[in-house]
Amino acid sequence: MTAKIISGKEVAAQIREEIKEATEKLTNENSIVPGLVTILVGDDPASRSYVTAKQRTSKELGFYSVQDSQEADITEEVLLALVDKYNNDPKIHGILVQLPLPKHINETKVLLAIDPNKDVDGFHPINVGKLMIGEANFLPCTPAGIQQLLMRSGTQIEGAEVVVVGRSNIVGKPIANILIQKQDGANATVTVCHTRTRDMAAHTKRADILIVAAGVPNAVTADMVKEGAVVIDVGVNRVGEKPSKKDPNRMVAILKGDVDFDGVKEKASAITPVPGGVGPMTITMLMLNTLKAARLANGLEA
Repeated sequence: MTAKIISGKEVAAQIREEIKEATEKLTNENSIVPGLVTILVGDDPASRSYVTAKQRTSKELGFYSVQDSQEADITEEVLLALVDKYNNDPKIHGILVQLPLPKHINETKVLLAIDPNKDVDGFHPINVGKLMIGEANFLPCTPAGIQQLLMRSGTQIEGAEVVVVGRSNIVGKPIANILIQKQDGANATVTVCHTRTRDMAAHTKRADILIVAAGVPNAVTADMVKEGAVVIDVGVNRVGEKPSKKDPNRMVAILKGDVDFDGVKEKASAITPVPGGVGPMTITMLMLNTLKAARLANGLEA
């Protein structure tokens, strides 16, 4: 058996087309343009790259898009005032503060200052609490993307044994909460493994759906996977560099997932690649949350 490849690029493209059509309809029928601001503090190259990609995507979808770049020495007080300004800007429906922030700024304090109704990352405690009780407005973007990959690939989630490797607040905990809900695209039996799990393989070998977000290259190998399982690899690990195919004089990162892809693909029924799997879904779900925020802010159903 060779696993079917679940392409995050293809699924993300489908969802973005749906968002674009919904945005055009919202603009034409209700004169509402979804608005997203990304706040970048300092000039970290990786953060700038992420923000640029988010801005480019939002513009392609027809959003009102604002990039607010601030110097690295901005005070916490001024940054909090900036967040408050966008909280009160009716043209802005989603606020994203790019992390990490400089060490002199309390990240938690800044994230808590974002209006929960504009928290399109889905990390505000109010939105986390709503997720916990099954009433979320905004799902955290990477876990939401995982759920969409499973649903749109035809994976049977209801009643499935799901094992999540990793318990981070960004992926592990929220995806477990999402898939355990009494809702469509969920109703699974979920186990969460982590660094203190005594016999991880005993759990992973039971999984119909295995979601790996450990942050360790090749943390899951073929002997840890049940025959026919669906495997979602969330990890993106830089393990070296190689010359670019387009420009041999330029070096590009070699990326590996948390799953031994070559070994596991011969045993799984379906698997996500790295890169090109979960990664493309994250920005797409951010855009979907921004569209939802715009609808909710104007009294429309999400």
